Amino acid sequence: MHGVWYETAVFYEIPVHAFFDSNGDGIGDIAGITAKLDYLEWLGVDCLWLLPFFPSPMVDGGYDVSDLTGVRAEYGTLDDVRALLHQAHTRGMRVIADMVMNHTSDQHPWFLESREPGSAKRDWYVWSDTPDKYPDARVIFVDSLDSNWTWDETAGAYFWHRFYAEQPDLNFDNPQVRAAVVDVVRFWLELGFDGLRLDAIPYLFEREGTNCENLPETHAFLKELRAAVDAEFDERMLLAEANQPPVQVVDYLGDGDECHMAYHFPIMPPLFMALKRQHTNDIIEAIKATPPIPPSTQWGLFLRNHDELTLEMVTEEDREFMYREYAPDPRMKKNVGIRRRLAPLLENDRRLIELLHGLLLSLPGSPFLYYGDELGMGDEYLLRDRDGVRTPMQWEPGPTAGFSTADPASYYLPIVATPGFDSDTINVLNEMEDDTSLLNQIRRLLDIRRKLGVFGTGGFELHASDDPAILKFSRSDATQSVLVAANVADRTVQVEIAASMMAVPGQGDDSGTFIDVIDAVSGEPVPATIDLGPREFRWLIRRPD
Repeated sequence: MHGVWYETAVFYEIPVHAFFDSNGDGIGDIAGITAKLDYLEWLGVDCLWLLPFFPSPMVDGGYDVSDLTGVRAEYGTLDDVRALLHQAHTRGMRVIADMVMNHTSDQHPWFLESREPGSAKRDWYVWSDTPDKYPDARVIFVDSLDSNWTWDETAGAYFWHRFYAEQPDLNFDNPQVRAAVVDVVRFWLELGFDGLRLDAIPYLFEREGTNCENLPETHAFLKELRAAVDAEFDERMLLAEANQPPVQVVDYLGDGDECHMAYHFPIMPPLFMALKRQHTNDIIEAIKATPPIPPSTQWGLFLRNHDELTLEMVTEEDREFMYREYAPDPRMKKNVGIRRRLAPLLENDRRLIELLHGLLLSLPGSPFLYYGDELGMGDEYLLRDRDGVRTPMQWEPGPTAGFSTADPASYYLPIVATPGFDSDTINVLNEMEDDTSLLNQIRRLLDIRRKLGVFGTGGFELHASDDPAILKFSRSDATQSVLVAANVADRTVQVEIAASMMAVPGQGDDSGTFIDVIDAVSGEPVPATIDLGPREFRWLIRRPD
C-alpha cells in the first residue's frame, strides 16, 4: 500500500551546532532549531533530520557517541528535544534522528568497562590478541588509518573499529548488545521521534573469509528490530545508511520487513559527471542498475550532505575524472571523495544548481536537502576533516551572520569568508526578500512538488532520446502524469513531446500547442516541440480537468 508519509516527504538535514545559537555561546543548539521552525515551515520541508546531538568527544562530528540516550550539554536537554518535537508536530512537520548503532565512543561507559579484563562488558566489543583477523575488510577512513585494529594497553588486546580508533565497534554477536541497541531505538521513538537513520549498518557483524559487510546476520537483526518497532509504534520509519551498490542496498529493505527507506548513493556521482561530460549516459546506467523495491519502501536521494561527496561506488576511471573536474586543489579530497558543498562544486552557477534540484525532486525517491544549500552557501574546505561543509548557517548579512549573539571569534567554526559566499552575499534575510533568489526558486519547486504527489509514489518510465544531452522520463499514476525533460549540455536542445505520452491525439490548436499540457513551474501551455536552453529542465503536466 502506498501513501505512508515518508514516500512523499522532503527531508532537511540539520547539524545541530551549525543551525542557530539560542543562548549566545557560539554553538547552535536544539532550542535554536525550534526558534527557526517558522523558516523551515515557510520553506516547505516536511521532515527534519537531526545529526547526532548526543554527548560526544566530537572526534567524528558527534558520531563518536559517549551516551546513546543523552543530549550533549552544549546542545540543550531532553526537555529541549521534547519541545522541538512538539513544536514541529504542531506545524505538521516530522523529525528523525541519527541512531549510531555500529559503534560508540571510546569514552562510552560500556567501552571503558569492556577494557578491564574479566569485566561483564568485555564481550560487548570486538577484541583480539592479533591484528590479523578479518583481513578482507577494507579500511574506510583511508586518509587516517591503515588498519581496523588498535592496541589497547589496559585491555592487553586489540579492538576492532571500522572508522576512527576512537570509535570501537560493538559486538553484535552478543545478544545483550543487540537488546541494548533495541532499547536505545525504543527510547528515542517513545520520546516522539518519527524515525531513525541507522548509521553505518553494513558493518554490524564480522566473519572470517568475508569483507565484513552486508552479512546475513545483519539482515536477521534488522528484521528483529523492525518487528519490535512495528509492534510498539505507529507510522515510524527506519532509514538505512548503507553506501553500497543498489543491488545490495535493496536488501536492507528486505521484503518490506527491514528498513522503510535506504539512501541511493550511486545515483549522486552520475549527476555531477553528466554536467561535465554533457551527456546523460552515466545517469541512465545508474537508473537501469537500480532494482525494484518493495511496496511502501522508498529511496532517499541527495545531492550533498555533511560528509564528502563520496566516490566509493564509481569506477577508478570515473573517480579520477571527478577529482580532476571537481577537486582541482588536492586538498579538496577527503577519504574517497570530495569535501565541498553543492554551490562551490558547481562554481555557483544558478543554472546548474537549479537543474540538479529539478532532478533531485523528480527522480524516484524522497529528496534530502542539506541546510544552507537552498541559499547556495559555500564552504571552507581547508578546515579540519569535513568541517568545511558544516559552517554556521548564514541568516543575515554582517559579521555574525545572524547565527549567534556571541563574538564570531568564539563560534565553533568560522563563518564562510570566501568572496561570493560570505554572509553579506549569501544569507536568508536578503534571499527571502528577493523573489528571484535561489532560495525562493527552491521554495517554489518544493511547493510544486508537494502538489505533484506522483513524484513520490508514481511509476517511473525512462524515455529514449536522440540527443545524449537530454534526460527524459515520466512519472505517472492513475490521476497524474508528469514528463521531466532535462538538458545537461551548455547548448540549446530540442525535445519532442510525444502526443501518445503527454496529450490526447487531436487535442491541439492551430499553433501546434497541446492545450492539455502545461509547464508545471510557469503554468504556460507547451508546444509539440520545446527548446531546452543550456542546463535547463522542465516539468510538464497534463492540465487538470
